[in-house]
Amino acid sequence: MTDRLQPAPLAYKNEPFLNSPDGRILRILAEYQEPLARFRREQIQDTVVFFGSARFQGGEAARKNLAAIKTDDSNAPTPQQQGDVKRALAAVNMARYYEDARRLAFLLTEWSIQIPARRRRFVVTTGGGPGIMEAANLGAHEAGGKTIGLNINLPFEQYPNPYITPALNFEFHYFFMRKFWFAYLAKALVIFPGGFGTIDELFEILTLAQTDKLAKKILVVIYGSEYWHRIMNFQAFVDAGTVSAEDLNLFKFVDSPEDAFAFLRDGLTEYHLGGPKKEKEKEQEVEPEIAKTRP
Repeated sequence: MTDRLQPAPLAYKNEPFLNSPDGRILRILAEYQEPLARFRREQIQDTVVFFGSARFQGGEAARKNLAAIKTDDSNAPTPQQQGDVKRALAAVNMARYYEDARRLAFLLTEWSIQIPARRRRFVVTTGGGPGIMEAANLGAHEAGGKTIGLNINLPFEQYPNPYITPALNFEFHYFFMRKFWFAYLAKALVIFPGGFGTIDELFEILTLAQTDKLAKKILVVIYGSEYWHRIMNFQAFVDAGTVSAEDLNLFKFVDSPEDAFAFLRDGLTEYHLGGPKKEKEKEQEVEPEIAKTRP
């Protein structure tokens, strides 16, 4: 008598299959459906997304770091020490953006949690890591609101910051699915000084807005005109004829948390809360609204 075969694993419990190239479509769908289920459960209607450098520190931490690496004046600093001090001084200078992101997220959340609605409106959302992401999650947390972190699995460790609401702490494998979720419910985008990733996110949203591929109005705030004018000449796009002059109206530069908050509050009220007529807010299901269907 031959030995009885053991039952084959159920397909959805077959880890070798799920982790194989043939299981990729299921992994992609999971990174869509699982966050959607959690957003519905937590009653998140829409978000305001903060982007910016993961490398910035708060003012106190940056100053402590500078004090720790300063060399003894009696000895000539080595080139390595000179570089360390230069970077630490830059960190102290850029720490103001950490504090401003924290303040803006606080103001925005303090306002949004008072909006009479069954679902949670304009929830502060970040990439879930350190730097500007931590600052924005911290500010929203301090204001008593929920706050979202959309982290990404990377070869080097990046832990979620401790200020994310635990039920809204996500980790993605696919960059494109993470990007989708940044835009999925966003009603505003706040771009603080940052590097390649920050610029990538900014231009992705601007491209969708420029090409009329958004089913909603997304306000875009670029924070810190001093930094951004050094990094990028937006007027040069117009001068070269690669974008129209009207495209520069897709975003607004601001330089203080109070000015940014006023712009966001007024714009979100006008476009997403019924405007000055104070029409009754229309509740909506959390469904995809990224792209319009064109005939």
